[in-house]
Amino acid sequence: MLKLDLPIQKNPLQSRRDFIIAVNQIINPLKPYYSKGRALLEIGSTGAGYSDSIAGMEGFSRVLWGLVPLLAGGEESEIWEDCLQGIKNGTNPSHEEYWGEITDFHQKAVEMAAFGYALALTPEKVWEPLSNQEKGNLFNWLNQINQIKVYDCNWLFFPILVNLGFKRVGLPYEQEKVKENLDRIDQFHLGEGWYADGTDAHCDYYGPFAIHFYSLLYSALMSEEDPIRAQRYKSRAEAYAKDFIYWFSSDGSALPYGRSLTYRFAQSAFWSALVYAGAEPFPMGVMKGLILRNLRWWFSQPIFDSNGLLTIGYRYPNLLMAENYNSPGSPYWALKTFLPIALPENHPFWQAEEMPLPVLKMKVAQPAPRFILCRQDEKDHLVAFNAGYQHTNDHSHTAAKYEKFVYSNVFSFSVSKAEWGLGQSAFDSMLAVSECDNIFRGKRKCEEYTIDENVIYTKWKPWKDVVIRTWIVAGIPWHIRIHCIETSRSLDVADGGFALGLEHNVFIDQKIEVVSNKLESLAVLPWGASGIKSIYGNGQPELVYPNANTNLMNTRTVIPTVKASLNPGTHWLVNAVFGQPGSVNAINLWDNVPHVVVTDVEIIIGEGLEKITIPMGKGD
Repeated sequence: MLKLDLPIQKNPLQSRRDFIIAVNQIINPLKPYYSKGRALLEIGSTGAGYSDSIAGMEGFSRVLWGLVPLLAGGEESEIWEDCLQGIKNGTNPSHEEYWGEITDFHQKAVEMAAFGYALALTPEKVWEPLSNQEKGNLFNWLNQINQIKVYDCNWLFFPILVNLGFKRVGLPYEQEKVKENLDRIDQFHLGEGWYADGTDAHCDYYGPFAIHFYSLLYSALMSEEDPIRAQRYKSRAEAYAKDFIYWFSSDGSALPYGRSLTYRFAQSAFWSALVYAGAEPFPMGVMKGLILRNLRWWFSQPIFDSNGLLTIGYRYPNLLMAENYNSPGSPYWALKTFLPIALPENHPFWQAEEMPLPVLKMKVAQPAPRFILCRQDEKDHLVAFNAGYQHTNDHSHTAAKYEKFVYSNVFSFSVSKAEWGLGQSAFDSMLAVSECDNIFRGKRKCEEYTIDENVIYTKWKPWKDVVIRTWIVAGIPWHIRIHCIETSRSLDVADGGFALGLEHNVFIDQKIEVVSNKLESLAVLPWGASGIKSIYGNGQPELVYPNANTNLMNTRTVIPTVKASLNPGTHWLVNAVFGQPGSVNAINLWDNVPHVVVTDVEIIIGEGLEKITIPMGKGD
């Protein structure tokens, strides 16, 4: 993997000055890519589900998420004059780079939010320098958002932010629309600070980096005019923070889960918004540490190209995992995390000493996202065992992003490259099934599920006449998977373990150490080990080498997998899955598999007070 030597990779990210430098290190390389009229940012040749002109406008707007706090904090930017010229031209109907009219559910409605943000936080930079004609143009263009429909999810906040900007500069604004949208968003609240991103929607990063982020902005901007709602949003965010902190490792990395992961360090934008809104669910130093470590971790990864531009992908440039709505400028949404720059040097956030994570439970259930999270702090490893959802959507790779059995900050997860065989499908952390034709499918949604402190149960149907009941006994580095498969057709099945990267910031091939026999398969490299053991069900373990660039964390991986061929009938498979960062003691831990006993009527995992029993009754 290409190793670059960029200034931002050397930024210590400790002080406010370091933050200011970091924002400029991210946005200054964009200067040559502004269009002639400065209203479009054209930084790549890949496409999205909308036109190149819309993508250019998107790129322009997303830079504002970093520029606005910089300017609000009294700092300057060498690209601001270009941006101001772009605003003038982009909102001028007579200019060739006019951003144009918008219709219901238009992508530009998303991007309008950044202009509301700018008007609300920096009117002296965005509004006051404009002539009366230019002010009218900006208002007329933005006000279109009050005449269209937006998607019934976090998009409801985009008209709210625009209207907050209007209010700040004394323009007419749609107070009733703001109230209506806020009331609707309140209906997405599940309790304890958790939001779904709409009705029958997922609990993912759109909770922290979208709904909570905008709610906290509202709380900060409207604390006097709407104190009850402002306090409600702060209280919800503080409650949510007590759970969300479990999604972060002590090394700064966070859990890769859900869609829009190309927004990368927006993972920590929630903590930035908490600080800005004056909420303090943890000591200021703890929140500072969460933000700084996450940024440091990201800036040490190969997420920039050789010109210093952010790329589409996760840990490395990767179009395969991208969303249909990801254009070359999309990743700059991550700049939201730099909101604390708007706070002065003497603010408690900047004065606080960075603190490590507080003591967290090693295992915790989170019912809203349907997780059991386990931590291995000495290895900077966290995993989220996942029940999945009873609904789905048509976003890219939804099954991989929301339905895997387990997600890991170290091993990440993989998406399919094509449909032929396990190599193209890359089914890590999933039971894949095939009609003996080498075309596999995994779980896309579940019929039912339960979660307790140790076990996740989920029932799912890959076909109408195939019912699979899966129990996951959570643990780290070992966990147990139990599958009861009732099928009316012959099947090939494959239970994939963690995807272990074959390369890890090295330029020489490392010899992979393998343990493989008829009951087990283990791969060991200096940076980690992944393995799987067949406990019951006559499965055959093997190492699957999936296509390159299918994993979000590593370009090339190996997936220990148990395969089995099943005739019509009812079958039970029990597999023990192992994942461990680092190679020290990997073999010893591999030999210390959890105790599992299978009888005619039950499966017993563990011993004594830790014993867990799964009845082997006939499925419904």
